[in-house]
Amino acid sequence: MGDAVELEAAGRTVRLSSPDKVFFPERGFTKLDLAQYYLAVGDGILRALRNRPTTLERYPDGVAGESFFQKRAPKSMPDWIPTAHITFPSGRSADEMCPTEPAAVLWAAQFGTLTFHPWPVRRDDVDRPDELRIDLDPQPGTDYADAVRAAHELREVLHEYGDLRGWPKTSGGRGLHVFVPIQPRWTFTQVRRAAIAVGRELERRMPDQVTTAWWKEERGEKIFVDYNQTARDRTIASAYSVRPRPHAPVSAPLRWDEVDDAQPRDFDLATMPGRFAELGDVHADMDDHAFSLEALLELASRDEHDHGLGDLPYPPEYPKMPGEPKRVQPSRAKHEDG
Repeated sequence: MGDAVELEAAGRTVRLSSPDKVFFPERGFTKLDLAQYYLAVGDGILRALRNRPTTLERYPDGVAGESFFQKRAPKSMPDWIPTAHITFPSGRSADEMCPTEPAAVLWAAQFGTLTFHPWPVRRDDVDRPDELRIDLDPQPGTDYADAVRAAHELREVLHEYGDLRGWPKTSGGRGLHVFVPIQPRWTFTQVRRAAIAVGRELERRMPDQVTTAWWKEERGEKIFVDYNQTARDRTIASAYSVRPRPHAPVSAPLRWDEVDDAQPRDFDLATMPGRFAELGDVHADMDDHAFSLEALLELASRDEHDHGLGDLPYPPEYPKMPGEPKRVQPSRAKHEDG
């Protein structure tokens, strides 16, 4: 696997063992390639992770090996990487790492971390999100082009309800993510309610192309607005994260004028450093903004009052939530009722 190497990031040295271990057999990318990628985009991924509790998606033997999500900070983690104490829906809690410098990303790469999953909160207030994250998830029969059409309409919805601005990025697959920086005034439940309101408005405008149906059997060939990605402890891969697919794609931040012509497969571990060197972090100004959710929460209230549209199902591992509808797939419910 080769002798260990030492990499320097912003004045701190990180030791990388087995640098020649192949992590992506299809492309031949090694552990060292992964670490050097994260060095090249260090300012960008640190902007996405800074001071956020972060779950690590680890592949110690590369993308072809076994993987796991590491939520709890290991005891071996250096003391220069801070943590935040977070609580899960189950009531259990943990201390998660909160990157504050590029070397923390390298340290995680040393242990086979491909993808970083930051919470939408900062460590000084772990119960009030500062990002509204909209996940446009193509269902079977749809693709990236369908997600793009939904994203443009989403942009209009955001503008109309609170003059909100979203920053788009590829998911690393066929989908799109749009992040809106918000004031940390609302709870996870309220932010999720705003995401549901966005999804329903998008669904009204594009009924044949967009759905908020939680149950897969009801979605059809549409773009699913995954509102539950805003629930506590549900996270979305960060900008610049490498995704665990054979061709080593990355979640690529985009400008709105790039969205139509972008090809998600073009953004990968090999190509993103050149783009970053040329353009820098195209989402660098996100932290300069913090929008209000009041207009979206008013829309949610109108949906409930005027149309009887209340809450939607939570993920299966969640405890039953107040006001949540029956959490059983429609075909099964019909069978049980019959």
